Amino acid sequence: MSEFVWTPSAEVIESANVTRLMRRLGIEVDARNPQQVAKHARDFVRRTMDAPAGFWDAALRDMDMAWFTPYERTLDTSKGNAWADWFIGGKTNIALNCVDRWAESDSLALIAETEDGAVRHFTFAEVAQHVGRVANALKACGVGRGDTVACYMPMVAEVVFAMLATQKVGAIFIPVFSGYAPPALRERLEDAGVKVLFTADGSMRRGEPFSIKGNADKAVEGLECIKHVIVYRRLNAEHRTPNTDFAPGRDHWWHEFVDAQSPDCATERMPALAPALMLYTSGTTGKPKGTVHTHAGCLAQMGKELLYNFDVRQGDRFWWFSDIGWMMGPWEIIGCFMHGVTLIVFEGAPNYPNPDRVWEMVQRHKATHLGISPTAVRMLMRAGDEWVDRHAIPSLRVLGSTGEPWDPESYMWFFNKVGKSRLPVINISGGTDIVGCFLAPLPIMPLKACTLQSPGLGMDIDVFNEEGRSVTDEVGYLVCRKPAPSMTRSLWKNDDKYLETYWSKFPEVWNHGDWAKVDKEGYWFLFGRADDTMKIAGRRVGPGEIEAALIDHDAVSEAAAIGVPDQLKGTEVVCFVVLHKQFQPSEELRKELVQTVVNALGKVDRPKAVLFASDLPKTRSAKILRRLIQKKYLGEKELGDLSSVANPEALEAITSAT
Repeated sequence: MSEFVWTPSAEVIESANVTRLMRRLGIEVDARNPQQVAKHARDFVRRTMDAPAGFWDAALRDMDMAWFTPYERTLDTSKGNAWADWFIGGKTNIALNCVDRWAESDSLALIAETEDGAVRHFTFAEVAQHVGRVANALKACGVGRGDTVACYMPMVAEVVFAMLATQKVGAIFIPVFSGYAPPALRERLEDAGVKVLFTADGSMRRGEPFSIKGNADKAVEGLECIKHVIVYRRLNAEHRTPNTDFAPGRDHWWHEFVDAQSPDCATERMPALAPALMLYTSGTTGKPKGTVHTHAGCLAQMGKELLYNFDVRQGDRFWWFSDIGWMMGPWEIIGCFMHGVTLIVFEGAPNYPNPDRVWEMVQRHKATHLGISPTAVRMLMRAGDEWVDRHAIPSLRVLGSTGEPWDPESYMWFFNKVGKSRLPVINISGGTDIVGCFLAPLPIMPLKACTLQSPGLGMDIDVFNEEGRSVTDEVGYLVCRKPAPSMTRSLWKNDDKYLETYWSKFPEVWNHGDWAKVDKEGYWFLFGRADDTMKIAGRRVGPGEIEAALIDHDAVSEAAAIGVPDQLKGTEVVCFVVLHKQFQPSEELRKELVQTVVNALGKVDRPKAVLFASDLPKTRSAKILRRLIQKKYLGEKELGDLSSVANPEALEAITSAT
């Protein structure tokens, strides 16, 4: 497939931030010749892969990253790639770059909308004052350098203040999805030894209030590490929930405790690799692991991606549909504020009260950037084209996506209907463990449907086969040959697990655990998690390949492929599909879908069964939970922790699938 769905104009190329960087580094960019630009851009990406230390040094200077003390050396790998040291001797802080540098600015920093439609606006100067008050409240609670602070809240403005204030005082911020059940929250609080917990009395879900404080109380009961709980009053009197009991001396209302503090608070001068952010993996593959990220690592990676891949500039309004518990929450906060870009955050569901909530918000807030997952797009597609067609959305300049592989139909719907066939889809992929991207398109190169285009700048990415050899036009393991500044600094309290997870399969090479392919023209594609791979009659196949084939059928909106035991083949494939609303289940359609997979992948991958379901269980970030589907289908009684499931009722849809 060599057809391009989008090609940058000369105007886009000329004004792009990455064009400026390339020219500063002596690379010719003639915006009138897109083919030559694409070639030079590919050469530039390769150059940054071959010499990442030089690239990161140049990029940080181009981004004007602020330091209390400049670093003396960019990179030291004398202890091996797994223990690489970056920006040696440097001292900085996320708050220095994201709060302090804009503290006198009256430009718009933050738009926060709740499910009921209430909207608040904050300038950068106002953000700085709120962050200062929260920082002083943390100090009053005894929080200092290296302490851990968790946040169990809906996606409201106060989450932004809490994160930046925690980092301002040198503590480590731990965001936790607000839908987690008490055991899942407690496991993370206890493992991290959290000292202060930010939470809320409750939130709204599809018009109904629900308690958050009640779950928080259950999670912290008898937990000695927790010294204070700061509670934001989200619900008004009409929707107040009863679970707001306060423990004297431990619990504090935000509006009484935080708002009484001074807005002036000095920012701690932190070593470049001092921990600033800890993100727990979802726990779908066992005990959640704490990935640890640093002040300089977050700023370098997130700042780079927002500036060069998403081409942000002051005056833009950036919205990635995300919860703070997903990596994209901290990513967009730090990436936007580092560059003085307006951030939009939203508490509610993408299709409530109407299926056009996202498109309506983009138009009303004049968003220039919209990021969303492919699964969320497929869900919104099911509502029909009329909901998006009624919104012209002239402000949009760039689309973004991440979380899972695309299928061609959904990708083209996003491109044509949301982007009006004129905007690039910056389809990125990385993970919690690097708080950024291994693969990310540049907006000065043409795009193929579903592609991730190219490796991220400064990321030495490759595809390995089982023997550790580089392969082209063949599905293999996504790896990173050289270290990057945002890679997790081990795992919290578990160096052995860190080495085993990322560095044990291929010596001195990071194995990310995804299936990927780079075609002969150098364009990259993803096929899901390698640990989801099914071995059918001795041949490995990723569920993403089967799902993409199914979704390519006009009737299918969503699909999940799982492996089930089989005496002859070892594994057989069972598929679950959700149909577009204008289609009905039938035996004829079932046979068509089976044949669709055979036509795409061959007879050996013929599904044992295709079952019609009304919904599929997903995480809050809209990733389909294949392993949970597999357990439910096989009748396993122990499903594990279900608190990360955004739509638990979909589990019954698996049971009742026909």
